Amino acid sequence: MCIRDSHYRWAILQADSVLDNFREQHGDYPKMFEDMIDEGIASHKSKLRASLQTFDVRFELPDFLDCDGYLVTGSRHSVYEDLDWIVALAGFLKRALEAQKKIVGICFGHQLLAHFFGGRVGPCSSGWAVGVRETDLVRIPTWLESENPCQSFNLLSSHKDQVEELPDEATIFASNDFCPISGFTMGENVMTLQGHPEFSKEYARALMDYRQDILGIDSHARGVTSLEQPIHRSEVISWILNFLTEDHPENLSLIHI
Repeated sequence: MCIRDSHYRWAILQADSVLDNFREQHGDYPKMFEDMIDEGIASHKSKLRASLQTFDVRFELPDFLDCDGYLVTGSRHSVYEDLDWIVALAGFLKRALEAQKKIVGICFGHQLLAHFFGGRVGPCSSGWAVGVRETDLVRIPTWLESENPCQSFNLLSSHKDQVEELPDEATIFASNDFCPISGFTMGENVMTLQGHPEFSKEYARALMDYRQDILGIDSHARGVTSLEQPIHRSEVISWILNFLTEDHPENLSLIHI
């Protein structure tokens, strides 16, 4: 559990739960995101300080727009499903953007911000993307700049849908052959990624094994083999923190009780 602090306050908007048989070993999605942010703060070039809240948006949304930023998790659901909570979440994010809040969308969150803001999302004709995927940086936003800029990065993927058209006023910054729109920004307040910086290789392998019949033998085998490649988890987490704190230079650290 995290407590609120006088500095940054971020909310995890949980759009799904880890399957029961994986939760004890790998944790639920809020724990993955908390660990991700905690890891990034520990290695960040500045001493960061922040607090986190979690809202399971399938059942509740924040009553107030009192956080500085919102992180939308992945989900087994498709953003175009006719589910009331998905529409309600999109409405909340619209209000958050109008209030100039920062929003980070991961996988489902990435697709949601496209689908409800003028873009289009659909099933990928090539099937599932699983395992480690190399993605090119086609643009360098200010929060991604560094002394040693990279040309590409590796992240774990697990998705059958993807963004087919950008939303209004969006710009691609990450792309690969399988998923041309792998990351985009909207102004200074939205950053999205199709890949999963919060995933571990162990959890990705467990998901692939669980879905082996859905993925097919070849796709499953390629995904498992890809786990031999390195992932750039720490770099991507640093980008997310840079984005969330870009306009606020004060020092922060994550507070747990």
